[in-house]
Amino acid sequence: MRYYVDAEKGSLNGSGTKAKPFLKIQSAADIAVPGDEIIVMPGVYRENVDPKNAGTKEAPIVYRSERPLEAVISGAYKTENWEHFKDDVYKTDIPMAVFNGEDPFSELISGDWYRGVSKHRGDVYLNGRAMYEAVCLDDVILPKIYEKSWEKEMSLYVWYAEKNDDSITIYANFQGLDPNRENVEITVRRNCFYPQKTGVDHITVSGFKLCMASPDWAPPTAYQEGLIGPHWSKGWVIENCEIFGSKCAGISLGKYYQEENDNKWGKYHLKDGTQTQRECICLALNDGWSKEKVGSHIIRNCDIHHCEQAGIVGHLGCAFSTIENNSIHHINNKQELIGEEIAGIKFHAGIDVTVKNNRIYFCTRGLWLDWQAQGARVSRNLFYDNTLPVTDNDTDVKTIDNSEIGEDLFIEVSHGPTLIDNNIFLSHRSIKFCAQGAAFVNNIIAGGITAVGFGVNNGSVGYPSPRYTPYHLPHSTAIAGFMTILHGDTRLYNNIFIKREVPDVIKRLMEHMENKVKTIPGQDWDNGNVYSGSSCFDSFPVYEDWKKMFGTAADNTDRYYSPLPVWISGNVYFGGAEKYKNETNYTEIKEEPLFEIKKENGKIFIETDVYKYIKNIKTDAVDAKMLGMAFEPEQPFDSPDGTMPEIDIDYFGNRAKKGYVGCFYGKNDNFSTEL
Repeated sequence: MRYYVDAEKGSLNGSGTKAKPFLKIQSAADIAVPGDEIIVMPGVYRENVDPKNAGTKEAPIVYRSERPLEAVISGAYKTENWEHFKDDVYKTDIPMAVFNGEDPFSELISGDWYRGVSKHRGDVYLNGRAMYEAVCLDDVILPKIYEKSWEKEMSLYVWYAEKNDDSITIYANFQGLDPNRENVEITVRRNCFYPQKTGVDHITVSGFKLCMASPDWAPPTAYQEGLIGPHWSKGWVIENCEIFGSKCAGISLGKYYQEENDNKWGKYHLKDGTQTQRECICLALNDGWSKEKVGSHIIRNCDIHHCEQAGIVGHLGCAFSTIENNSIHHINNKQELIGEEIAGIKFHAGIDVTVKNNRIYFCTRGLWLDWQAQGARVSRNLFYDNTLPVTDNDTDVKTIDNSEIGEDLFIEVSHGPTLIDNNIFLSHRSIKFCAQGAAFVNNIIAGGITAVGFGVNNGSVGYPSPRYTPYHLPHSTAIAGFMTILHGDTRLYNNIFIKREVPDVIKRLMEHMENKVKTIPGQDWDNGNVYSGSSCFDSFPVYEDWKKMFGTAADNTDRYYSPLPVWISGNVYFGGAEKYKNETNYTEIKEEPLFEIKKENGKIFIETDVYKYIKNIKTDAVDAKMLGMAFEPEQPFDSPDGTMPEIDIDYFGNRAKKGYVGCFYGKNDNFSTEL
C-alpha cells in the first residue's frame, strides 16, 4: 500500500490517497504495515513521527520524501510577535500549550559524564542557526564573544528564558536584525522521527531534512535518544537525509531505558561509572540484547551537522551497523556542552560496526569507538580539523580538559580486533589509542598518535582502578570474558607518517597535557602528543621477545599482565616522524611533503607530492591472514560474516595488484584530486 502526505493540500480527514492525502506524517505512521510506502510531499511537518508498527527484513516500511530534502520534519515552533525590549534585544511570550507537556526551557541538560555548565534542552534558532544561551538577562543585553566557540561571531547572538505561570518569556539579542522579519524558531519537541516504544524494526527513512529538536544528553549508562533513531530496534535504514540542529545527538542507535540503572552513577555516586556501565551491558544481555533483536542499521549518504553532543551516538544498539558515505561535520562547535560523550560518531560496544567512506571534519572529536570495538572496521574515511582550535590565550589553554581537545579517531578500552585501513588522518592529533587488538594498515597519518599506554585506569590515587572490559564470542553479543587493557597487540603496516609544523599554541597545549600527567595523581588519561610516527610504541616488545616469557611453569605471573607485543613494518616516515625502535623494514624521508586539503565550490580536493618520494618503494601486501588474531577474544581480523576482508582496496576503491604504501594505489608523482 502507498500512502501520501501533503502539508499544503492534505487534510486531517484525508484518506492517504494521492487525491486525498494526509496532512500529517503521523496519520500514515499510525496505520502503515510491512511493505507499505509513505510518500511525503514538499513542506514543513512540525511533528515527531512515532511509527507504530514494524516492518520486516523482506518488507520494510518506507518513509520517503517525494523530492529529496524538500520534506522537512522539524522539532521547532516558528515564533511571532517579538517586542523590542532594549538595544538589539527583543522578547516574546510562548504559551506553555505550545510545548505539549514538555518544558525544554526549564529542564537542564544532565546525565553521566556531562560536565558542562548549566544549559537547558531548549534552543533558539535564527534562520536555521542555533543561538547561544546566556546565564542571565544582563548577558543578553551586553553579550561577549565566547572564546571557546568555534564560531566566535555567532556567539554574540544570545538568548535567555524565564518561566511564568502559563508561558515562557524568551529574550534574545539579534545583533541588529529584526526577528519579525527573520525566521526565528524554538525547539518544542525532543525528537523528529522516533518510536516511543522499542522493537519497531525495519523502517526506512529516505530523503528528508530533519532538524531542530531537543533530546537530552545521551551517555552509555542512560536511555539514549536522538533527533532521529530506531529506539532499540533492528534493521533501520536512514539514507539521503540532512540532519542538523540537535541539542545533543542527531541520530541515536543507542540504549533503551533501564529504570534501575539509568544514570545510576550520577544519581547516587556510590559505584564508579565504569562499574555501572558493566551492569548496563549485563542487564541488556539478560533483557535480550542480541544480533537477532537489535542493531544491524544502515546510515548512508546523509549530511549530519551542527549537533552539540554527537552526530551519531549509540551504546549496544549500534552493533552490527554500517555507517557509510556520510558527511559529518560541525559537531560541538558552540562548545556549550562539555563531557566525555562528544564526537562526530560516538559508539560504545560497536561490535561488527563498519564505518567507511565518510568525511568527518570540524568536530571536537571525529570518531570515538569506546569499549568493545570488537570486529569493528574503519575504512577509507577522510578526517580533518577535528582537534580543538584553542586560542592564543595561555589561560584558556590551561583550563582545557582532556575530553575537550579532540582528535580524528579515538579507540578506548577495547580488546579488538579493530581494523583501521586506507584512511586519511589530517588533524594535529590523528589517533588517540587507549586500547589493544588493532591493526592500522595503509593509512596516511599526518598527526600524532596519542595516549598509547595511557588512559585505561579510572583515576584512583590510592587504589588500583583498572577498567575491566568485556570481550565477546566472535560476531556475537555473548560475553566471553572480562579483562583490563594490557596495551600492545597492535599492528602498523604500510602507513605513511607525516610530521608537520605545529602551531605554537598547540605545542603549549601538549606541554600542558604532559604536565598534568606528571604532576596530578591519577591523571594518566592523555599525553597530548601531536607529533607523527610509531615511536610511541617503543616500550612494547616484538612477538619473539614476548613469547620467550611463556612455555614453562613459573610462580611469577607478571608475564600474564605485561604489555603485549606489536608488529610494525613497511611504514614511511616524512619530515622527522619517528619510527618504532625495533622496526627494520621502513623508509625515512627528511622532507616535509606537500599535503593540503583545498575547498573549491563546495568540493574538497587533496594536493600532494608524497608519492613522488616513494614510487620505488617495495612492500608486502597486507591481508587478514597476515594480521593474525586479537589476543584477548582470540578472534581473527575477519568481516562480520566471517570471511576475510579485502584490505587491498585503496581510498578511491581501486584494487591493488601488489603491496602499496598509504591509501592511494598507483600514484607515483604530484597530483591533485577531488576527494
